[in-house]
Amino acid sequence: MRIGGLQKVSLIDYPGKVACVIFTQGCNFRCRYCHNPELVIPECFCPLIPEEDVFVFLYKRQAYLDGVVISGGEPTIQGDLIPFLDKIKQLGYLIKLDTNGSQPSVLKQLIHLKLINYIAMDVKASLERYGETIGVPIDVKKIKESIGLIIHSGIQYEFRTTVVKPFCSYGDLCEIRRMTQGSQRYCLQKVRLDEKILDKTFLSQEQFSEEEFNHLKQSFQIEEAGNEQISRNC
Repeated sequence: MRIGGLQKVSLIDYPGKVACVIFTQGCNFRCRYCHNPELVIPECFCPLIPEEDVFVFLYKRQAYLDGVVISGGEPTIQGDLIPFLDKIKQLGYLIKLDTNGSQPSVLKQLIHLKLINYIAMDVKASLERYGETIGVPIDVKKIKESIGLIIHSGIQYEFRTTVVKPFCSYGDLCEIRRMTQGSQRYCLQKVRLDEKILDKTFLSQEQFSEEEFNHLKQSFQIEEAGNEQISRNC
């Protein structure tokens, strides 16, 4: 596994659980507002953390942690994700997966093999604006397939959308809510802009005010993701 980071403890990334977060290195999206370039852009990659070191840590923390969050980057593009998750499962941990939903065939395997206990999928935009939002061509049928797989998976899950101008209007959110209709949990999260952002032109662009963001939440009667979650798969 290409492991680009390890957060040793988190109280908010896995709802109701004390967990650590493993960040995989590499992503198949190029969202312009992404502020984790060290996990996305090859020229920004940091040195990898040896897999052996991660498992030494997990073995020592079995009495203190409930779960492990696998985030990114995008975990489902890692070729050895299944054996990696299986090894974590053998240590008795619950596993939460953060994903962009681009690899439904991988999600189907993980669900079938019962390797994950919780899925959080970022729904980036309305289908018409997906390619524009993520910066690469995308077969949106795969996004729809992943949403359906997750809703009918029989495990805990949530969908999340990062609200960012110019890619996410009220109308776009209406379509996203239609796509995720009947879901267990749906969250909005404000875009986080700092100097690490992939496309620094966003730093000078107007974004939703707090009042506008609160209005969107009230309009859809949904909740706001925790501040720390904003950094996951954005």
